[in-house]
Amino acid sequence: MNLHKQLVVIGGGPAGMAAAISAKENGIDDILILERGEFLGGILNQCIHAGFGLHTFNEELTGPEYATRYTDRIEALKIEYSLNTMVLSIKKDKTIVAVSRDKGLMNIKTEAVILAMGCRERTRGAINIAGSRPAGIFTAGTAQYYINIMGKTIGKKIVILGSGDIGLIMARRLTLEGAEVKTVLELLPYSNGLGRNIAQCLEDFDIPLMLSHTIVGITGKERLEGITIASVDEKLTPIPGSEQFIECDTLLLSVGLIPENELTTDAEVEIDQRTSGAVINENLETSVEGIFACGNVLHVHDLVDYVSDEAARAGKKATQYLKNGITKNEYKNIIAQNGVRYCVPQKFEKLTPETPLFFRVTTPCDRRFVAVFADGEAVYKKREAYLTPSEMQIIKLNDEICEKLNKATQISIELI
Repeated sequence: MNLHKQLVVIGGGPAGMAAAISAKENGIDDILILERGEFLGGILNQCIHAGFGLHTFNEELTGPEYATRYTDRIEALKIEYSLNTMVLSIKKDKTIVAVSRDKGLMNIKTEAVILAMGCRERTRGAINIAGSRPAGIFTAGTAQYYINIMGKTIGKKIVILGSGDIGLIMARRLTLEGAEVKTVLELLPYSNGLGRNIAQCLEDFDIPLMLSHTIVGITGKERLEGITIASVDEKLTPIPGSEQFIECDTLLLSVGLIPENELTTDAEVEIDQRTSGAVINENLETSVEGIFACGNVLHVHDLVDYVSDEAARAGKKATQYLKNGITKNEYKNIIAQNGVRYCVPQKFEKLTPETPLFFRVTTPCDRRFVAVFADGEAVYKKREAYLTPSEMQIIKLNDEICEKLNKATQISIELI
């Protein structure tokens, strides 16, 4: 089947839906959302805990409730979408090949693409844990799917490796289901989860968090029987003699998220090695003209509200591109250094207050100034009480700062 669409959005999660709605509301009618799942909403459908929507809707919602707000809007605006549809490839000329259960193989030619594929979890293979390969080892998101969507139990004695937010939330969820969560292990000397999740999911349920610990062995043949853990030194190397065995039948891995960027690479889009997402300009446009990126496929966000806001801007900018074209001129790079791990966008032609700067720090620190420099002059400086890599930071610029940055030749963001 050969199709032509003015705008194709790849991914029907919170980012894809928000981008499509924004494009529709800004005047683009010929839109197609491609979603590989059975329903719109993506990962939100299995996130039955509350805490979503405080920024977007000024009320606390569960994941499915948040997704429903957007799916209802998709239906009201009559935006076309194709479920159970896997995108196989996307080329630099914006030709998309996808396969659908209902429509078969589709060749789609489009004038603009918004990448909104989200992210995936790192697995055991990515962190090289030694030992046998028994049943009972899950990523935290997979365990969440089994429990919240399929209604299955996964085990009775649980250990969680990694203090990412999904792992913390699952520690609480499993406890409420009657399982014993023995401990949460974290390789680093600080947690990678939001402070509110540490308090509400661990401290409120007396679940211990063991920092500077990792797993050095897995025991079990058919089913997991236990794990061997060890303390690590400042180089994150296990300390000999610190090993201890913990009996458990289930291990959950919450060891990081990775933007789902195989299609991004397929389209020959430039990738930022620090975020594992696309390099974008202030319009959320990638290095390939007419291909935009937003949400967790661009860089991993803490809150879905930020994803939706960013995706709405992507939809608006894609609309402007389709209507007016965006002339690619010389871009200026924003350099992240001196305690700042990355900054998004990574480059710009002309900044406006509409474009926030997102960044993360490299290590936890307190009472530091975040500064934006234009040719050596600090045009923005704000002191933060505490900064941690687990929490994404946002800088909102005013007209005066944007004017100075637009005139400068060297721009950086750093801690001082």
